[in-house]
Amino acid sequence: MAASKLKQDETTVRRTRLLELRRQGVRYDDERILTLGYSSPAAARRDLNRALAAHRDEEATEVSVYRQQENERLDALLEAAWPRATQPSPVFDKDGNVVDHALDMRAVDTVLRLMDRRAKLNGLDAPVRTELSGPDGGAVPLGTGSLAELNTLIAIAGQTDTADDPTTVDDAGDDSDR
Repeated sequence: MAASKLKQDETTVRRTRLLELRRQGVRYDDERILTLGYSSPAAARRDLNRALAAHRDEEATEVSVYRQQENERLDALLEAAWPRATQPSPVFDKDGNVVDHALDMRAVDTVLRLMDRRAKLNGLDAPVRTELSGPDGGAVPLGTGSLAELNTLIAIAGQTDTADDPTTVDDAGDDSDR
């Protein structure tokens, strides 16, 4: 059964005050939170989680509406650019004579950028996987190596030249070059 409008308003006021107190760092077992009408600190924690979940749902709805609007805009732009990107147009010489037919490469670039934007907007691109490997493609050896050993590994990985790196610390711990 749905809560009455009065009950919903009371819940909103209580949750707003709870959120204010929690932002101030007030613990759940503090008297100020318990006097809001919670029977225990656990009840206050559950109510805060419900409030945050409801907010996430509202936020997800807003994001969905925004994504739909952006997709519609991209559709309109793509529709305008598509014919010039896919159908050869006449190429004229300086006298106005047709010498060839070619695609409009600027339109092709525009279409590709629109498609890339759509893929990013909708999360279509797979995440890029990056892997760091050790010498000869093997595993990176981990342990409690000395600073010299770590600098050697960095040099092997090709990330930096330790001789020219002013932030490199030698084995003696002398960091006066920094």
